Amino acid sequence: MRSMRARLFLVLIAATGLVWLFATAWVYLSTRAEVEHVLDARLMEAARMVSSLVDSQEIDTAVASLDQGVMPKVGHSPYERQLSCQIWSLTGTLIGRSDGAPAERLSDHPDGFAEQMIGGDSWRVYAITDKARGVQVLVGDNLDIRARLVRDMVKGLVLPMALILPVLAAILWFGVGRGLKPLSQLAAGLESRDAEDLHPLPQEAATASEIGPVVTALNGLFRRVADARERERQFLAYAAHELRTPLSGLKTQAEIALKANRDETRTLALNHIVTAVERTARLVRQLLAMAEAEAVTTGNAKPLSLLEAVREAAAGQEERLAAGGGHLRLDPSLHEIRITANEMLLSLALRNLVDNAVGHSPADGTVSISWTGDAIAVEDEGPGMSDAEIARATSRFFRGSNRTPVGSGLGLAIVEIAAEKLGGRLILARREPRGLRADLHLRPDAEAVEAPLSTT
Repeated sequence: MRSMRARLFLVLIAATGLVWLFATAWVYLSTRAEVEHVLDARLMEAARMVSSLVDSQEIDTAVASLDQGVMPKVGHSPYERQLSCQIWSLTGTLIGRSDGAPAERLSDHPDGFAEQMIGGDSWRVYAITDKARGVQVLVGDNLDIRARLVRDMVKGLVLPMALILPVLAAILWFGVGRGLKPLSQLAAGLESRDAEDLHPLPQEAATASEIGPVVTALNGLFRRVADARERERQFLAYAAHELRTPLSGLKTQAEIALKANRDETRTLALNHIVTAVERTARLVRQLLAMAEAEAVTTGNAKPLSLLEAVREAAAGQEERLAAGGGHLRLDPSLHEIRITANEMLLSLALRNLVDNAVGHSPADGTVSISWTGDAIAVEDEGPGMSDAEIARATSRFFRGSNRTPVGSGLGLAIVEIAAEKLGGRLILARREPRGLRADLHLRPDAEAVEAPLSTT
């Protein structure tokens, strides 16, 4: 059921019906108990009244016996026809009975209440035995009459309730609609908005206290969407600028190479073209990597060997370092660590960390990768960064004063995005006496992996 109004209406109707059902059951049980109590008291009083009349000889038992067993009406206390009365001698002879009373003995019980089946009907009987006069008075009530009386009383209560139910349903339907009107007004206001309008909703839009959290959440969403769109606009502007620069350089150097008369000039121009192509290719790769990092969801985590993840991220970097006389050093403790993380996000973070360290490492420098207990540490021996530059290092397209010819300023920004999605964080610090240290904090798994370690 998609309609909130219909859902609330059915819930209220069901709750009301359930309350009425329990109320009806309670009324039925309490009414039956009260009716039985009252009618039992009436039986007892009637039996005592008849016994007192017999005792005062206002009912002549001999005359009653000659009257073919029919109880004469007494002006003293007219007897109700719903009750059946019998007077029996203790020798077992029917002395008299009331109009409508069965000829069969109502009860064999000597005194008090008893229930008896007579002619297929169930009777409730109260007996009083007068041994002094040798008689027994029996006054009985047909239980079917009692049950009908209870049913009639309950019906008198339930029938008006059933007739009121349609009226109540209409009132509930109208009331639910009125209660949801502020939500409808909010929806109408949002529908009339332009797609570019991301201004927060006024607090006056929360005409009901329950709408307040919705308005607050929507304003938060508008703010996040506006921030995301602003970041995208800045990203596209920076990307266009960064791509325009090497492409312009490519065109210029190509024209120089075409017009050059000297081999040295042509060779220099071609070298500039190669550098520009490398920078452009790197920028495109970094842009794609950033888009990939932002698009990857935080789920799909699985246990990973940290050593294998680092080796995959460092693939090709050893040859790059070795070409300049440097080398890559891996901490032996890496093979003992397993972490639970998204493989793609971890690979993006490690690959960009290692690439950044190798790119800023001197010709004979060493790039170290180690496990500190709660973070993956990547250290280089390059020129490093000042404190002011470290504060801005993860900003997009920020390259710092010690920039490389082919750098794009996106590597550490990609690492920070991946770290946040992995539930961790990136911490940068200067390394003494020189260089930069990047700590990628993650939560390790205690499970050890027995694997041989080969380092270079």
